[in-house]
Amino acid sequence: MKRLVSVALLAFVAFLSVPGRVDAQQGNQAFPGRATNGTVRVPTPPADPVIPFVDLSVREPRSGQEVAFSLQLLLILTVLSLAPSIFVLMTSFLRISIVLDFIKRALSLQNAPPNQVLLGISLFLTIFIMWPSFETIYEKAYKPLAAGTIGVEESYREAEKPLRLFMYNQMKTNPDNIRLFMAMRGLEKPDTLADVPTYVLVPAFILNELTVAFKIGILLFIPFIVIDMVVASALMSMGMIMLPPVMISMPFKLILFVLVDGWGLLTQQLVRSFV
Repeated sequence: MKRLVSVALLAFVAFLSVPGRVDAQQGNQAFPGRATNGTVRVPTPPADPVIPFVDLSVREPRSGQEVAFSLQLLLILTVLSLAPSIFVLMTSFLRISIVLDFIKRALSLQNAPPNQVLLGISLFLTIFIMWPSFETIYEKAYKPLAAGTIGVEESYREAEKPLRLFMYNQMKTNPDNIRLFMAMRGLEKPDTLADVPTYVLVPAFILNELTVAFKIGILLFIPFIVIDMVVASALMSMGMIMLPPVMISMPFKLILFVLVDGWGLLTQQLVRSFV
């Protein structure tokens, strides 16, 4: 019995020792020659980013030319900051935008067309009407200034002339506003456009544009007011007092406006009012 146990133990120990010898034999063998040489190159790291250095220094002018250049730069920045006001108040934009707002209210429309659309129409109609003046400013003021043949002051005078002539032509038939502002300033009665300073001409032109725009707005309101009165009278005669007349009259207004080609007539008359 003891002999059988000893034989079993020896067989078990021999079984456990076989994998270790196999691993040892496999460890002594060479690695299979199926691998290839590496061809991947390590990229070079990018260079450090270069940040430019901006030096803004303020110093005293060394010559009269530097003083003149500083004043010119200040004048240009001032004109650029006032450019929106100049475009709105010294061109045809003011009258057109007010008239379009009047027609929107006369039609009893709330959000159609939006205000952005009306302002866009006013902008491009203003460019269409003012194009001859803008072209004159470009030819006689900007191009010589860019070429260096004239200075900033002379360029300003040349750019001012077409706008002054445009504003004066709008008030030629009714110069009462010019006389009003000349009298409030204590100046003598002007005989020609050259006698009217620009700071007097601009507020007189603005007041004239407001007056003309309101006159056009009143004329636009008359036919639509008649439609409102007729619809209100019809509703009262039928006993429909609680029904808002505007709700019923608005479709009739739109039908009338479309049948007479309202947008075309309105645009044509607006352009002709500046000729």
